[in-house]
Amino acid sequence: MPYAELSTVQHRLQLGAPLPFNVRNADHTLLLARGQRVDSQEQLRAILSRGALVDLTELQTPRDDILKAPRELLPQLWSHALTQLSDTLRTAKADTFRQALNDAAAPVTSLIERDPDLAIFLVLRQGASADTDYGAQRSLQTAITSLLVAQRLGWEPSEAERAFKVALTMNLSMLELQGQLARQATGPSPDQRHALQTHPMRSVRMLEAAGVTDALWTQAVLQHHENEDGSGYPSGCRDVTELASLVRRSDIYTSKLASRSTRDAISADQAGRQMFMQDPGHPMTAALVKEFGIYPPGCHVRLVSGELAVVVARGEAITAPIVACLSNARGAPLPVPLRRDTSQPGNAVACVVGEGQVGRRLPLDRLMAALVA
Repeated sequence: MPYAELSTVQHRLQLGAPLPFNVRNADHTLLLARGQRVDSQEQLRAILSRGALVDLTELQTPRDDILKAPRELLPQLWSHALTQLSDTLRTAKADTFRQALNDAAAPVTSLIERDPDLAIFLVLRQGASADTDYGAQRSLQTAITSLLVAQRLGWEPSEAERAFKVALTMNLSMLELQGQLARQATGPSPDQRHALQTHPMRSVRMLEAAGVTDALWTQAVLQHHENEDGSGYPSGCRDVTELASLVRRSDIYTSKLASRSTRDAISADQAGRQMFMQDPGHPMTAALVKEFGIYPPGCHVRLVSGELAVVVARGEAITAPIVACLSNARGAPLPVPLRRDTSQPGNAVACVVGEGQVGRRLPLDRLMAALVA
């Protein structure tokens, strides 16, 4: 096994905190087991003076695991990470929520870093049946979008991560209500409307009860439905933070991509055009539409050849994505999805195809070869 001197990774240690790895003597015998504590500088100096070692394989963080994982494992890693994060949101408990959120969010942000195209694919293709699942997945879609747009805008990593967590927790107090509203054929009842109007304050109270002290985070949750022209809620304020403005735009965009009982999901190209028309010239909206493009991963398209395909990656040109063909020009399903580069004239995209024209969507595992090729 490869070893390194403990002194080279001393920065990974925190006095009084559980050791994140085993510490070994110079002869490789165990000195301190993972989870034990080094309580003082004197104890640490004594350990270092013995030439203590650590196994390099134990130094790899969960983020390292994701960044180095074989590409064919990414869909599986995404499925596990999204389930963990959704469960954390749905079962939030004040005494454990803050740490559970950090633990569950870290793999998702690492997966976004590893493959942004697959992240966008999952924003467009996620679906849920249970009410709380619908609400949690809407938060996840908005959080992924917020992080990607913040990065495109050049925000510092800590600011982009904060945007991710604001979007995750903005609707913490109304996850089940979101699902109820999505499936009911009538407008909100008076009680539901009151819950909608007050959910930003209630979500803030839940975060504060869980020990969240980041004022920028809680302020953005409070303001995520406010507009700069004063037409938003709950207070109609005009002094809206950039963080809240970004999350609100991400929420509006992803809501257009989500179906409800009263309407079908809007196609990605239509959603982008609507965003531009409703918010012309704003740099956040421009960055959002540019990040997703007119043919984002996850949307279905018809090629000039007549083949039906699903976009699996953005191409070098905004009009030329990488796609996986699902059926031939005669409409017959292909036994295996065929990856095509639409920058080639014969494979060019003719139009976006709405979900209602697609029929049964191919499961993610069937698309895996095209997604990770």
